[in-house]
Amino acid sequence: MTRKIIRQTSLLLGAALLCGNALAENTSFTSALSDGSVYGDFRLRYENVDQDNALQDANALTLRSRLGYKTGNYHGLSGVLEFEDSRAIAGVDDYNDTQGRTPDHSVVADPETTEVDQAFAQYTNAGFSGRIGRQVITLDNQRFVGAVGWRQDRQTFDATRLTYAISDLTLDYAYVTKHNRIFAQGSDQDAKDHLVNASYQSSLGVLTGYAYLLELDNVPDNSLDTYGLRYTGKTDLDGIGVLYELEYATQEADSAGTDADADYYKALAGVQAAGVTVSLAYEVLGSDDGNYGFSTPLATLHAFNGWADQFLATPNSGLNDLILTVTGTLAGGKWVLAYHDFSADDDAAGTDDFGSEVDVAYHRGFGQNYSAGIKYAAYMAGDDAAGKVDTNKLWLTLGAKF
Repeated sequence: MTRKIIRQTSLLLGAALLCGNALAENTSFTSALSDGSVYGDFRLRYENVDQDNALQDANALTLRSRLGYKTGNYHGLSGVLEFEDSRAIAGVDDYNDTQGRTPDHSVVADPETTEVDQAFAQYTNAGFSGRIGRQVITLDNQRFVGAVGWRQDRQTFDATRLTYAISDLTLDYAYVTKHNRIFAQGSDQDAKDHLVNASYQSSLGVLTGYAYLLELDNVPDNSLDTYGLRYTGKTDLDGIGVLYELEYATQEADSAGTDADADYYKALAGVQAAGVTVSLAYEVLGSDDGNYGFSTPLATLHAFNGWADQFLATPNSGLNDLILTVTGTLAGGKWVLAYHDFSADDDAAGTDDFGSEVDVAYHRGFGQNYSAGIKYAAYMAGDDAAGKVDTNKLWLTLGAKF
């Protein structure tokens, strides 16, 4: 499959560049390639997971290496070929990687893998962009479609994507044929997804409408259709920044002939002053009478509902998340402190208290190419959090880019 992706993208890019040669005698396929650039991105991370259950603590030291090449621009045509590798190093590999490694340990979802991360050709001209091949797709805040960049094997998509921006309006459509997930190639999914996103920038914020119509290929009677509106913005009042965000979505799920419906809501208000931002948000992933929870399978889930990753799948009773977040700067870096209070959206089954979580992080860059960070999450299970236990996670990270 990897060779197929490289071959198809190379042929497409080569054909596009060679066709363009007929339009300009002084530019060649060779110069378009030689004007390109090589880039690299490396991340070394230690992760520890301590859970109040029979599983042994997880300890993982992993290195993610990403190397890529981007061609020069030739009459709007260009291409990217990028490889990604994730390895456990220095013998620090006592963790369940979800792929069979030490299942008696807690999960660190960073399996060892080497794969083509991106391989695409694109054309851009006067506000239009078309891209075909394996690529990163992130939409809005990545609540519904994202790259899951926190994990060492990030999520990409085999897709055709068209984007058109004119004045304050942006239209975005993608047809996705494969989800290249974070669990190495064996867990990738063939798909027939339509991703539609339209946004309008006004003086007070951005209004976005979207339709994400997901369907796994070769799986009968399945669909997950989500339609929503999102409004987010910031304004200044006497030197104080005021943040606001409102979002609503409705979802229809059809799996093996069983239909379910659920809604999503989010409201956020915040202020910025003296270099500190404080926000309060309430997010609801609704339930269908306790039988189904609102689902976002393509999201960057780690960024939502707590860094301890206890709610990557929404419970059938739904999830309410009250979030207080404070951020600021210190010694050239950025710190984050967040508190989550979790409860069920539908407590008809007698479940309500899903627990709480405290998250704290500090990250800063060094010069143009280096960065370091520390991050900690502590989840305290609630009385009704079936299958959940107290969980502590610690991350230490070093990064380098060129």
